[in-house]
Amino acid sequence: MKKWLKRIAIVLVLLLAIPLLTIAYWMKGPNRSYRVDYLLQSVAAAEDEPLQVGAAMRDVTPPFDEYEPWTDANGDSRYDPKDGDTYEDENGNGRPDLVWLGGFAGNRPATGVHDPLWSRAIALRYGGLTIAIVSIDSVGMTHEQFIAIRKSLDPDLGIDHVMFSTTHTHSGPDTMGIWSNSNDIPGLLLGTHFNDEYMERIRALTREAIHEAVRKLEPAEMICAQAEVEKPGFVRDSRQPDVHDRHITMARFVRQWTDETIATMVSWGNHPEVLNDDNTLITADFPFYWRDGVEYGVVNPNGAEGIGGMCMFLQGACGGLMTPLNIEVPHRDGEQAFSEADYAKSQALGENLALLTLETLRGDAAWKEENPSIRVAAKTIFAPLGGVFKYAIMLGAVHPGYFWGKARTEVNVIRIGDLEILAVPGEIYPEIVDGGVEQPEGADFSVAPIETPGLRTLMQGKVNMVVGLANDEIGYIVPKSQWDVEAPFAYEREKAQYGEENSGGPETAPVVYRELVELMERLHANE
Repeated sequence: MKKWLKRIAIVLVLLLAIPLLTIAYWMKGPNRSYRVDYLLQSVAAAEDEPLQVGAAMRDVTPPFDEYEPWTDANGDSRYDPKDGDTYEDENGNGRPDLVWLGGFAGNRPATGVHDPLWSRAIALRYGGLTIAIVSIDSVGMTHEQFIAIRKSLDPDLGIDHVMFSTTHTHSGPDTMGIWSNSNDIPGLLLGTHFNDEYMERIRALTREAIHEAVRKLEPAEMICAQAEVEKPGFVRDSRQPDVHDRHITMARFVRQWTDETIATMVSWGNHPEVLNDDNTLITADFPFYWRDGVEYGVVNPNGAEGIGGMCMFLQGACGGLMTPLNIEVPHRDGEQAFSEADYAKSQALGENLALLTLETLRGDAAWKEENPSIRVAAKTIFAPLGGVFKYAIMLGAVHPGYFWGKARTEVNVIRIGDLEILAVPGEIYPEIVDGGVEQPEGADFSVAPIETPGLRTLMQGKVNMVVGLANDEIGYIVPKSQWDVEAPFAYEREKAQYGEENSGGPETAPVVYRELVELMERLHANE
């Protein structure tokens, strides 16, 4: 009898252990052993060796004609059968195969395309070191997607490092699995509505863009500049304290001995959400008009000639929340102004940014880099992640790469001559970047500001570019001393401010800040 009891106990233990081990396996994702921890530096180049640069881009707009049409019965831009919304089940699989848009609330399917989405790549080589910088028109992509692209690159091209970022457009396909038909929560968590085929398409086309950019490497010169952005007409901070990303940082790469542009990088922190949650057309939002204006110019009145080449937008410090919603954007004619969440406002904002970029790059503040050596520091880190998506993360449905309470992510520092780029894996609050973290009365933790001094003040470039949503999207990176979800609320508010519900938790910012500072110190110590 005792033997039977032991056998039953063993069977029960196995029955319990198998699902637990399976979940633990899922939690760590498909690239569970992936780690990076390196400092790369270009070797001393010959005195006359130029920087080499190449650029390429691929259209990553979903093939809209391959998806099923739907009918919005009550005009609320949401798919919900309870409202009488219907779809045409053309493939007979019993579920709506729609282009689910990411950002804002869930259940928002696209009805068409306003402007294309792109994956853009700039490759750089100097002193035997080759890197690429990539920007994708997407609401955000998690780390394992970028790992997969890195692993798929042609080893014969000798690419040493790739830094990825997403623009955070709120009018592109759901690329994280959060917004795809959340009417059906079990289906969402099991991935039955998330479009894995579209993710494969993005990865393949991004790989193509990187390969082409490297194959097109040619002698080039780098021109850098920085412009100051004041808030009126550009951005609004919807959360106290009132701090915004004041810096548009830019780098223009031209063919050696010419003024012919190969590519331009621009970076600034603001949510691409001029087209609010009523919009159902796919669009890159204001970055579309910004890039287009830099490349092709802005027409009169008060326009400017473009500089050609390919323009890349890299998202900056947009947490906090930096938004163009509920502001008035002036038209360049000095007479009109736009406050409605429509394409006229999106165009005005993008073209104003393009004009400021063109003026700055052509002005006295622009300078040419004389010593374009390249250095890269990259490190895998583990950051606490929880919040509203905690259990979806644990199951590997939202952010594969979950290791016993912490998510695997990555931080980078890249130096190209006197241009320094800090790659942050989420939506960092501008006060962590430029200073201004507070300890407001009523916040949940009675701690002095931890994430100080501002990261940009610790950078050592002549132009310091802070790129958000880089190599990952772990949500809002909220200063711990400003964490505020329990009453009484900070700033004498009646309810909590928006932000924490889309954050990994109060310990995320201190960990990310510390790792970024240590990585910068490591890079700077090896100069």
